[in-house]
Amino acid sequence: QVQLVESGGGLVQAGGSLRLSCAASGRALDNYPMGWFRRAPGAVREFVAAISASGGMVRYSESVKGRFLVSRDDAKNTADLQMNNLEPEDTAVYYCAVGRRWSRAAQESEYNYWGQGTQVTVSS
Repeated sequence: QVQLVESGGGLVQAGGSLRLSCAASGRALDNYPMGWFRRAPGAVREFVAAISASGGMVRYSESVKGRFLVSRDDAKNTADLQMNNLEPEDTAVYYCAVGRRWSRAAQESEYNYWGQGTQVTVSS
């Protein structure tokens, strides 16, 4: 069993930055892709970013490409999401998750362990 805990969320003004961190316990993550998703108020959960098991490949949604950066530190069993130039539209609960196949890293169904989420609110 894997437990994931996100941290780093909060309230920030538009144009600001936040760094989310996902800490895992119960299993080493170095063999699995890691993903970040978000759910905005009244919306379905959507893909944000993912990083492959090796860390050599990354993928972003079009809405965050060029502003967000996903990384991982397998020695610490963590994955981070650096969010820059935040916009009010980025307001959401952000979740990290452990994936299975990199080829489907943008699909929610490919993730079998999820954190509880951390709230990010961007004011205009």
